[in-house]
Amino acid sequence: MEIKKLQGAIEAILFASGDAVSVDRIAEALEIDLTTAGKMLENLADRYREERGGIRIVRLEDGYQMCTDPEYAGAVRSALEIRRNMPLTQAALEVLAVVAYNQPVSKAFVEQVRGVDCSAVIGGLVSKGLLEERGRLELPGRPLLYGTTSDFLRCLGISALSELPQPRKGQTPEEAEGETEGIPTQREEEAG
Repeated sequence: MEIKKLQGAIEAILFASGDAVSVDRIAEALEIDLTTAGKMLENLADRYREERGGIRIVRLEDGYQMCTDPEYAGAVRSALEIRRNMPLTQAALEVLAVVAYNQPVSKAFVEQVRGVDCSAVIGGLVSKGLLEERGRLELPGRPLLYGTTSDFLRCLGISALSELPQPRKGQTPEEAEGETEGIPTQREEEAG
């Protein structure tokens, strides 16, 4: 298949999916090698970025997703009558931080770190699509394990967990938290 047709096929796959699609899956579907698929996706993402239109292609861990440019979030929200997202509470941000840096983790682990019950907060974050179940721990009662989602990465405006700030050695979570206070997440910025 010629390059222009391959790029068109990749665009069609990303548009039809609505979610992130792994490079492996695209390479397999188009019968091309992973390196070629990765380069074509990066070239396509660059093209969309250079055109400065309303659509972007973002990398989320080992996949790519077509999404709207955050600059036009207000217009999209208004046209589609999407209500504003409520900002995350301090408890929700703390739970996200614990999960993001230690995943996959059980609810009991999060509660041990925070020192309070986190059932409602974890349930709320799962319903918002920021956390997901990642299997069960091989212990009595087989507790659920949780991890962050691609929506979490998209909301922070990062493509991989490795881009999260690294806590310094000897720094307590409270000290690390103090350094990030006042830094709004992308979702908060979109909410205005």
